[in-house]
Amino acid sequence: MAKTRSIKKIAVLTSGGDSPGMNAAIRAVTRKAIFNGLDMVGIQRGFQGLIEEDFVDFGARSVSDTIQRGGTILRTARSEEFRTEAGQKKAASICRKHGIDAVVVIGGDGSYRGALALSHEGIAVMGLPGTIDLDIASTEYTIGFDTAVNTALEAIDKIRDTSSSHERCSIVEVMGRNAGYIALWCGVASGAEDILLPEKYDHDEQEIINHIIESRKIGKTHHLIINAEGIGHSTSMARRIEAATGMETRATILGYMQRGGAPTCKDRYYASIMGAMAVDLLAQGKANRVIGYHHGEFTDFDVDEALAMEKQIPEYQYEIARALSI
Repeated sequence: MAKTRSIKKIAVLTSGGDSPGMNAAIRAVTRKAIFNGLDMVGIQRGFQGLIEEDFVDFGARSVSDTIQRGGTILRTARSEEFRTEAGQKKAASICRKHGIDAVVVIGGDGSYRGALALSHEGIAVMGLPGTIDLDIASTEYTIGFDTAVNTALEAIDKIRDTSSSHERCSIVEVMGRNAGYIALWCGVASGAEDILLPEKYDHDEQEIINHIIESRKIGKTHHLIINAEGIGHSTSMARRIEAATGMETRATILGYMQRGGAPTCKDRYYASIMGAMAVDLLAQGKANRVIGYHHGEFTDFDVDEALAMEKQIPEYQYEIARALSI
């Protein structure tokens, strides 16, 4: 486990896509650092803001009235410059210029890679899993996932009501990039007849068509398909299904509404614990770690180890989803 010199000043940034609960994590990092007698600074707009020295000095009151807010008060942005070796060296130099001993990075795998690059330039880092996609292999929980699936499920339930009234087939596309966790959870929780996951879908639309036809024969008057963003093409899929089955079919793409809104209690609580834990690990002299959640416990991994891990949809959970859709 990497050790770091005595920490006196910590910076925090959010990178990549925003997710509900990021503000709770920022708040926890800030207040735990101040509680521990450390100086605290916020970096606006992720790694790009670091390169541009877009810093805000944080006190305990700086993060008041933020835990319930969606998005990120630090904002987020992509940084092409930081992807370069020269940009990474510049970022590390800026950290040293401002006396920043460690940077807490909140984001997904791409943000973790940015943190790793910064660590190679001699800056201590800690990573927090901030993404609605649940696609970080080193953790069973990511900040924002719980809010996103509940937001999506609320919308799906409403769509199903009208789908039932009009005896339609509804295709609801949920987010998740190339991961199917939001689709799987929402599919099971909404009682969907078909759940299409990037990890499992073989693009055999005829199987879906046959399922709809057979369901109608046994008296089902509507059909709900949850489609993952990594598959996409929901609108054209709806046209083909309607043409093949004769059943009115509508596609709804939920989009960015899943990334916004007030975080759930779980996202606020877990993000708070993870943020505080990141500061405590740094105070203990540990560095270049990422926080995770496994088997009911908060834990940490070396950032290299975390990025080398792979994550798959649990086969048993997928089989249950199929069994329950009969």
